[in-house]
Amino acid sequence: MPSNKSARLAALTVAAVCSAASTVALTAPAHADTVAVHDIQGTTRISPYAGKAVTGVAGIVTGVRTYGSSKGFWIQDPNPDADPATSEGVFVFTSSAPKVAVGDSVTVTGTVSEFVPGGASTGNQSITEITKPTVTVLSSGNAIPAATVVNAKSVPTAYTPAGDAAASNSVNGLTLEPKKYALDYYESLEGMNVQVADARVVTATDPYTELWVTVKPRENTTRRGGTLYGSYTSQNTGRLQIQSLGATADFPVANVGDTLTGVTAGPLDYNQFGGYTLVANTIGTLKSGGLERETTQKQKKGELAVATYNVENLDPSDATFEEHASAIVNNLKSPDIVSLEEIQDDNGATNDGTVAASVTVGKLIDAIVAAGGPKYDWRSIDPTNNTDGGEPGGNIRQVFLFNPQRVSFTDRAGGDATTAVGVAKVHGKAQLTASPGRIDPANTAWANSRKPLAGEFVFRGRTVFVIANHFNSKGGDQALHAQYQPVARSSETQRHQQATLVNAFVKDILDVQKNADVIALGDINDFEFSGTAQLLEGDGELWSAIKSLPKRERYTYDYQGNQQVLDQILISKSIKHGRDFEYDSVHINSEFHDQISDHDPQILRFEP
Repeated sequence: MPSNKSARLAALTVAAVCSAASTVALTAPAHADTVAVHDIQGTTRISPYAGKAVTGVAGIVTGVRTYGSSKGFWIQDPNPDADPATSEGVFVFTSSAPKVAVGDSVTVTGTVSEFVPGGASTGNQSITEITKPTVTVLSSGNAIPAATVVNAKSVPTAYTPAGDAAASNSVNGLTLEPKKYALDYYESLEGMNVQVADARVVTATDPYTELWVTVKPRENTTRRGGTLYGSYTSQNTGRLQIQSLGATADFPVANVGDTLTGVTAGPLDYNQFGGYTLVANTIGTLKSGGLERETTQKQKKGELAVATYNVENLDPSDATFEEHASAIVNNLKSPDIVSLEEIQDDNGATNDGTVAASVTVGKLIDAIVAAGGPKYDWRSIDPTNNTDGGEPGGNIRQVFLFNPQRVSFTDRAGGDATTAVGVAKVHGKAQLTASPGRIDPANTAWANSRKPLAGEFVFRGRTVFVIANHFNSKGGDQALHAQYQPVARSSETQRHQQATLVNAFVKDILDVQKNADVIALGDINDFEFSGTAQLLEGDGELWSAIKSLPKRERYTYDYQGNQQVLDQILISKSIKHGRDFEYDSVHINSEFHDQISDHDPQILRFEP
């Protein structure tokens, strides 16, 4: 989540402290101004009336939210002004269930505030609201203002203006240009009744009863119906989050590539978990796109198959072991080596000092056998308690699974949670000083983060060095929709340090044996075009093999309407240039509402 603080937003009134609404009209205070909604919204993101009392604000109720921590309703002025930069809608925060209905004609007296979802420290934009309201219902059953159509033609191609350098790159004070920038366009509709039609789903329904669609069906489409995040300048302006004001049970359960046919309409909100969001009164009919889970090819007799799979905080209490086992056996075709990320200790998130994970791993291995797969062996190193990040008490770590009928592990004593593995030269070949071992675990680059696990494997007489990684997460980064543009990616600093250390370790191997087969893989938590990936690749020591795929197939994760790369398998020159290899991003999770992990596994096949 975003982290940088904004002194400007910190001074704004926070709506969460406001009182409940009353339907009894009171005499307006002497200092209150009688204004229209578009006067309150103004032509920038911050209301010119922020912190001021207003009286008699007229509008038609277009939506009512009776759940959550932000109860209230939206009103829209049926008599708009001629300025496209000024929204005609505004949210009225009541804190308790509102006593109005859609179609009511009301006047509202209260205080204008700018509420920052998630708090000012997130760097998020703010929502203009009327708080501490007194509401008078004038009539009921009125037609609500026609919904503004949001589509490929109306949403600009450019995502956002650059922020004001004099205001720490904030866009808050800039005059909105809704015909030029997508974020300005959406802001100019904040609180208004909007609609999309026949919108394709680009992020599946999640546990929070929300999904993402695109209003630009041709914008960076992926092969299976999503929208690709291919660079820091490709923000995919057609993405829009959909929530609903209706019953949770009635919300569509959608996968990527499905379509909400017909009209989906309601007020345009803004929240910390995705930015601009259409909160639907009317939601389209779900039409399935027929998406199915992928299956990779079985490795040939002379091919070594190496995979990475983030199993999302797997612990013995989970109900997903059979499904993970089926994915490994049936979808990944039982790879010879599997790097698992997010294996938790034997009692999961119970924070009692337990660090061993033999029960967790053993349960997965047994499930794989039951699914018809091989009896995998495994290697790992238990972390020091609560030092590797993740869920407190969970002690997540990387684990090597390997099929002993196909590949052997070279055990070499000396590796533990705090001892650094090194590289030795033995008979002219590179050799790890400990196998398994951890790379420079005391280095501050790994503070509260997973330490890489290095191991030596032998396949058909040739040594393969494998380094399992799980880099620092993106927590703390500002959202793409933040008020600061360009956004700050503070979490990169630690990942860059981590990538530099892993690259240096790989270089140590290659300095001893330049033709060594080296694979660095795992949840890198960064894109294939990122600075992190560039540092990992170095001067050609490694290369991210997902770049061998067509661009429309380069993704392992789906977040807020953007399909992107977080999981990678990087290979040394001997693998890249010395012989043919095959790479596959096996899409079994990220595009589906019933995912067992939020990551798709990756697999590499080659002949050592």
